[in-house]
Amino acid sequence: MLRRCLGWLPAVLLMWLAGLFPLQARELEAEQLSLQRTADGIYLTTRLVMDEPPSSVEDALLRGVPLYFVWRADVYRERWYWTDKRVSTVVRTMRLAYQPLTRRWRLSLASEPASSGANLQYAVHQNFESLDDSLRAIMRVVRWRLAPAGDPEDDDAHRIELSFRLDLSLLPRPFQIGLVNQADWAIEWRHSLSMKAVAATATDLPSESSAFPEPNGSALR
Repeated sequence: MLRRCLGWLPAVLLMWLAGLFPLQARELEAEQLSLQRTADGIYLTTRLVMDEPPSSVEDALLRGVPLYFVWRADVYRERWYWTDKRVSTVVRTMRLAYQPLTRRWRLSLASEPASSGANLQYAVHQNFESLDDSLRAIMRVVRWRLAPAGDPEDDDAHRIELSFRLDLSLLPRPFQIGLVNQADWAIEWRHSLSMKAVAATATDLPSESSAFPEPNGSALR
Protein backbone atom coordinates (compact mmCIF):
# COMPACT_ATOMS: atom_id res chain seq x y z
CA MET A 1 0.00 0.00 0.00
CA LEU A 2 2.81 2.40 0.92
CA ARG A 3 4.59 1.73 -2.36
CA ARG A 4 1.38 2.45 -4.30
CA CYS A 5 0.86 5.74 -2.46
CA LEU A 6 4.44 6.77 -3.14
CA GLY A 7 3.85 6.01 -6.82
CA TRP A 8 0.96 8.45 -6.87
CA LEU A 9 2.93 11.19 -5.11
CA PRO A 10 4.52 12.81 -8.22
CA ALA A 11 1.14 13.11 -9.95
CA VAL A 12 -0.45 14.60 -6.82
CA LEU A 13 2.37 17.12 -6.50
CA LEU A 14 1.99 18.16 -10.11
CA MET A 15 -1.74 18.72 -9.64
CA TRP A 16 -1.08 20.74 -6.48
CA LEU A 17 1.54 22.90 -8.18
CA ALA A 18 -0.77 23.45 -11.15
CA GLY A 19 -3.36 24.83 -8.75
CA LEU A 20 -0.81 27.16 -7.13
CA PHE A 21 0.70 28.34 -10.40
CA PRO A 22 -1.97 28.41 -13.12
CA LEU A 23 -0.58 28.37 -16.62
CA GLN A 24 -0.49 31.64 -18.49
CA ALA A 25 -2.62 32.07 -21.60
CA ARG A 26 -0.95 32.26 -24.99
CA GLU A 27 -1.20 36.00 -25.62
CA LEU A 28 -1.93 37.15 -29.15
CA GLU A 29 -0.88 40.48 -30.62
CA ALA A 30 -2.99 42.91 -32.59
CA GLU A 31 -1.12 43.76 -35.77
CA GLN A 32 -3.86 46.20 -36.74
CA LEU A 33 -6.75 47.76 -34.84
CA SER A 34 -9.11 50.38 -36.22
CA LEU A 35 -12.40 51.60 -34.78
CA GLN A 36 -14.61 53.96 -36.78
CA ARG A 37 -17.95 55.66 -36.35
CA THR A 38 -20.01 56.04 -39.52
CA ALA A 39 -23.58 57.01 -40.28
CA ASP A 40 -24.56 53.34 -39.78
CA GLY A 41 -22.80 52.67 -36.50
CA ILE A 42 -19.45 51.83 -34.90
CA TYR A 43 -17.27 49.31 -36.72
CA LEU A 44 -14.18 47.36 -35.71
CA THR A 45 -11.41 46.17 -38.00
CA THR A 46 -8.55 44.24 -36.45
CA ARG A 47 -6.10 41.43 -37.21
CA LEU A 48 -4.46 39.26 -34.57
CA VAL A 49 -1.17 37.42 -35.02
CA MET A 50 -0.08 34.05 -33.66
CA ASP A 51 3.36 32.64 -34.49
CA GLU A 52 2.11 29.14 -35.20
CA PRO A 53 -0.76 26.93 -34.02
CA PRO A 54 0.12 24.76 -30.99
CA SER A 55 0.84 21.18 -32.01
CA SER A 56 -1.72 19.78 -29.55
CA VAL A 57 -4.45 22.00 -31.00
CA GLU A 58 -3.61 20.95 -34.55
CA ASP A 59 -3.52 17.29 -33.51
CA ALA A 60 -7.01 17.54 -32.00
CA LEU A 61 -8.37 19.06 -35.20
CA LEU A 62 -6.82 16.32 -37.31
CA ARG A 63 -8.46 13.75 -35.05
CA GLY A 64 -11.88 15.20 -35.87
CA VAL A 65 -12.46 17.46 -32.84
CA PRO A 66 -14.05 20.79 -33.91
CA LEU A 67 -12.78 23.92 -32.16
CA TYR A 68 -14.71 27.07 -31.31
CA PHE A 69 -13.30 30.61 -31.33
CA VAL A 70 -15.27 33.52 -29.88
CA TRP A 71 -15.02 37.25 -30.55
CA ARG A 72 -16.81 39.48 -28.04
CA ALA A 73 -17.26 43.24 -27.66
CA ASP A 74 -18.85 44.80 -24.58
CA VAL A 75 -19.75 48.49 -24.36
CA TYR A 76 -19.70 49.87 -20.81
CA ARG A 77 -20.95 53.17 -19.43
CA GLU A 78 -18.59 54.41 -16.76
CA ARG A 79 -20.22 55.49 -13.49
CA TRP A 80 -18.31 57.24 -10.72
CA TYR A 81 -20.94 56.37 -8.11
CA TRP A 82 -21.23 52.64 -8.88
CA THR A 83 -19.71 49.84 -10.92
CA ASP A 84 -19.66 50.41 -14.69
CA LYS A 85 -22.82 49.34 -16.50
CA ARG A 86 -22.68 47.08 -19.55
CA VAL A 87 -25.02 48.62 -22.10
CA SER A 88 -24.51 46.31 -25.08
CA THR A 89 -22.75 43.12 -26.19
CA VAL A 90 -22.06 41.58 -29.58
CA VAL A 91 -20.62 38.10 -30.06
CA ARG A 92 -19.49 36.07 -33.03
CA THR A 93 -18.62 32.38 -32.74
CA MET A 94 -16.50 30.49 -35.27
CA ARG A 95 -16.38 26.71 -35.57
CA LEU A 96 -13.34 25.16 -37.22
CA ALA A 97 -13.38 21.52 -38.31
CA TYR A 98 -11.13 19.36 -40.48
CA GLN A 99 -12.73 17.30 -43.25
CA PRO A 100 -10.51 14.23 -43.84
CA LEU A 101 -12.27 13.12 -47.05
CA THR A 102 -11.55 16.40 -48.84
CA ARG A 103 -8.52 17.35 -46.69
CA ARG A 104 -9.95 20.79 -46.33
CA TRP A 105 -10.75 23.00 -43.35
CA ARG A 106 -14.35 24.14 -42.88
CA LEU A 107 -15.00 27.38 -41.02
CA SER A 108 -18.52 28.32 -39.90
CA LEU A 109 -19.68 31.61 -38.46
CA ALA A 110 -22.58 32.42 -36.14
CA SER A 111 -23.32 35.92 -34.84
CA GLU A 112 -24.63 34.67 -31.51
CA PRO A 113 -23.35 33.31 -28.18
CA ALA A 114 -23.74 29.65 -27.34
CA SER A 115 -23.95 27.45 -24.28
CA SER A 116 -22.91 24.42 -26.34
CA GLY A 117 -21.50 23.78 -29.79
CA ALA A 118 -24.55 21.78 -30.82
CA ASN A 119 -27.10 24.60 -30.54
CA LEU A 120 -25.32 27.10 -32.80
CA GLN A 121 -27.09 28.02 -36.02
CA TYR A 122 -24.29 28.79 -38.42
CA ALA A 123 -25.12 31.46 -40.96
CA VAL A 124 -22.07 31.27 -43.26
CA HIS A 125 -19.51 28.61 -44.20
CA GLN A 126 -16.20 28.73 -46.00
CA ASN A 127 -13.55 26.13 -46.86
CA PHE A 128 -9.78 26.58 -46.70
CA GLU A 129 -6.90 24.56 -48.09
CA SER A 130 -4.71 24.83 -44.98
CA LEU A 131 -4.94 25.32 -41.24
CA ASP A 132 -2.85 28.50 -41.42
CA ASP A 133 -5.28 30.08 -43.88
CA SER A 134 -8.28 29.22 -41.74
CA LEU A 135 -6.64 30.59 -38.57
CA ARG A 136 -5.81 33.85 -40.33
CA ALA A 137 -9.48 34.17 -41.26
CA ILE A 138 -10.55 33.40 -37.68
CA MET A 139 -8.26 36.03 -36.17
CA ARG A 140 -9.35 38.82 -38.51
CA VAL A 141 -12.50 40.90 -38.47
CA VAL A 142 -13.30 43.57 -41.04
CA ARG A 143 -16.05 46.12 -40.40
CA TRP A 144 -17.64 44.25 -37.52
CA ARG A 145 -20.57 46.32 -36.30
CA LEU A 146 -20.29 46.84 -32.55
CA ALA A 147 -23.10 49.38 -32.01
CA PRO A 148 -25.81 51.04 -34.09
CA ALA A 149 -25.69 54.67 -35.21
CA GLY A 150 -25.96 57.19 -32.39
CA ASP A 151 -25.34 54.57 -29.69
CA PRO A 152 -23.80 55.40 -27.32
CA GLU A 153 -24.37 59.14 -27.51
CA ASP A 154 -21.80 60.25 -24.91
CA ASP A 155 -18.41 58.92 -26.01
CA ASP A 156 -16.58 60.35 -22.99
CA ALA A 157 -18.54 58.15 -20.60
CA HIS A 158 -18.18 54.86 -22.49
CA ARG A 159 -15.49 52.30 -23.23
CA ILE A 160 -15.28 49.11 -25.27
CA GLU A 161 -13.85 45.83 -23.96
CA LEU A 162 -12.71 43.54 -26.78
CA SER A 163 -11.79 39.87 -26.42
CA PHE A 164 -10.96 36.82 -28.52
CA ARG A 165 -10.44 33.30 -27.21
CA LEU A 166 -10.45 29.61 -27.94
CA ASP A 167 -13.59 28.57 -26.06
CA LEU A 168 -12.93 25.26 -24.34
CA SER A 169 -16.41 25.18 -22.79
CA LEU A 170 -17.90 24.35 -26.19
CA LEU A 171 -15.75 21.24 -26.65
CA PRO A 172 -17.16 17.76 -25.90
CA ARG A 173 -17.20 17.31 -22.12
CA PRO A 174 -14.87 14.25 -22.01
CA PHE A 175 -12.33 16.17 -24.06
CA GLN A 176 -12.28 19.11 -21.63
CA ILE A 177 -11.05 17.08 -18.67
CA GLY A 178 -7.43 16.85 -19.79
CA LEU A 179 -7.15 20.50 -20.86
CA VAL A 180 -7.39 22.22 -17.49
CA ASN A 181 -3.69 23.02 -17.15
CA GLN A 182 -2.37 22.78 -20.72
CA ALA A 183 -0.89 26.10 -21.79
CA ASP A 184 -1.27 25.36 -25.50
CA TRP A 185 -5.05 25.55 -25.15
CA ALA A 186 -5.14 28.89 -23.32
CA ILE A 187 -5.36 31.13 -26.40
CA GLU A 188 -6.83 34.58 -25.87
CA TRP A 189 -6.55 38.32 -26.51
CA ARG A 190 -8.05 41.25 -24.61
CA HIS A 191 -8.07 44.96 -25.28
CA SER A 192 -9.82 47.95 -23.74
CA LEU A 193 -10.27 51.37 -25.32
CA SER A 194 -12.21 54.53 -24.72
CA MET A 195 -14.99 55.59 -27.06
CA LYS A 196 -13.10 58.87 -27.40
CA ALA A 197 -10.67 56.97 -29.62
CA VAL A 198 -13.34 56.31 -32.24
CA ALA A 199 -12.61 58.18 -35.45
CA ALA A 200 -15.31 60.34 -37.01
CA THR A 201 -14.80 58.81 -40.46
CA ALA A 202 -13.79 55.46 -41.92
CA THR A 203 -11.03 56.65 -44.21
CA ASP A 204 -8.46 54.21 -42.75
CA LEU A 205 -10.32 51.01 -43.55
CA PRO A 206 -8.12 48.35 -45.21
CA SER A 207 -8.75 47.28 -48.77
CA GLU A 208 -8.66 43.55 -47.95
CA SER A 209 -11.92 41.69 -47.57
CA SER A 210 -13.04 39.49 -44.69
CA ALA A 211 -13.55 35.76 -45.05
CA PHE A 212 -17.21 36.31 -44.24
CA PRO A 213 -19.75 39.03 -44.92
CA GLU A 214 -20.19 40.84 -41.63
CA PRO A 215 -23.49 39.96 -39.91
CA ASN A 216 -25.65 42.82 -38.69
CA GLY A 217 -26.93 41.01 -35.63
CA SER A 218 -28.56 43.13 -32.99
CA ALA A 219 -26.78 43.87 -29.74
CA LEU A 220 -27.78 42.04 -26.58
CA ARG A 221 -29.36 44.44 -24.15
